[in-house]
Amino acid sequence: MTRAAPHPTLIAPSLLAADFTRLAEEVAAIETAGADWLHLDIMDGHFVPNISFGPALVKALRPLSRMPFDVHLMIAPVDPYLAAFAEAGADVISLHPEAGPHLHRSLQTIRSLGKKAGVVLNPATPLDSVAHVLDLTDLILVMTVNPGFGGQSFLEGQLPKIAALRRMIDESGRDIRLEIDGGVTAKTAPLCLEAGADVLVAGTAVFGAPDRAAAIAALRGPGGGPGGGSGAAPTSAEGRAA
Repeated sequence: MTRAAPHPTLIAPSLLAADFTRLAEEVAAIETAGADWLHLDIMDGHFVPNISFGPALVKALRPLSRMPFDVHLMIAPVDPYLAAFAEAGADVISLHPEAGPHLHRSLQTIRSLGKKAGVVLNPATPLDSVAHVLDLTDLILVMTVNPGFGGQSFLEGQLPKIAALRRMIDESGRDIRLEIDGGVTAKTAPLCLEAGADVLVAGTAVFGAPDRAAAIAALRGPGGGPGGGSGAAPTSAEGRAA
């Protein structure tokens, strides 16, 4: 039996899968197609074995879209860069417990900057890593691949973790989004939603689709609600990420 989601399902296409020779057009296209958030993967070649982009690109894209910018920091140490990404226009900033010495302090810093704070769990990261910081957490991101590269296969062994996190969130009574990233397609999205997710990150499943609006609708599934796009994104950072 499908669990009733506490929030409408949001779709956050990952910029890594876009055509980097025309990023402005790509961002506009997915917003028009009904994307709710834009997911931006920041990789440093140290915490994960790849390098992507930094706050300068986030800042350059920010005036071009009203979608909330969902920034996933795969960098270590992470604390010195939180303010830069906040100033660049991130709405949600998520980090890994392994990326700094004091997760509490990092989350407090993100919130003090007026942004939503997220915690990312790699496939091998235990649930206990987030249980003690739920009061500082607005989003939990579950990686269903090992981070660093796009196009990997979905790890179905993470579904019990997603379900356990949904129970943890519901029992806490807190308003925390549960996001999934890694191998999300029209085939795996229903598994994530059934387990309790309410935000889905998808790269090639959206940017590589001939009909991006149809791809986003397929990920959202029946009863997932209409796409947000520009019409669902208030102008304030707090509202954009709500």
